[in-house]
Amino acid sequence: MQNHFDLFQLPPQFALDAEALDRAYREVQNKVHPDRFVNASDAEKRVAMQWTTRANEAYQTLKKPLPRARYLCELHGIDLQTESNTAMPLDFLMQQMQWREELQDALAGKDVAALEALEAQLQAARRSNLAGIAQLLDAQDFAAAAQQVRALMFLEKFGEEVAAAFDALAG
Repeated sequence: MQNHFDLFQLPPQFALDAEALDRAYREVQNKVHPDRFVNASDAEKRVAMQWTTRANEAYQTLKKPLPRARYLCELHGIDLQTESNTAMPLDFLMQQMQWREELQDALAGKDVAALEALEAQLQAARRSNLAGIAQLLDAQDFAAAAQQVRALMFLEKFGEEVAAAFDALAG
């Protein structure tokens, strides 16, 4: 079975050309979309639906950095152990604790400016993390990349909490 990159005829690397991905996705969809198989047999319709589902799943995985990074690690035999491996470097954990305190203080004080500053720090950390992931994945260091992918998962989750805090202050 071909992997997501093979399906779209793209190089299996973290850095992807978004336009090339979109173009390849549309080409695959044009070939396998169920509407093209209206007069086909039931078996052909099922196969077309399976390919459409697979293309959609592959596209959703590759278009966003976190799922793409996870997929690349898994494709190269690295189990991210997201449920069992929550060990992170001490400095990363300390930063998380500091941000959580800042988030609670901003919420308690209804301080939008503090939330915006926290969001800016988070975005900078996310960009730095993504750059590190790209470098590690493209250097084929999948085990080290997996640690950074787990860190990105923490950052994404905290980003959702910050977004919820903005919503809470606005509402």
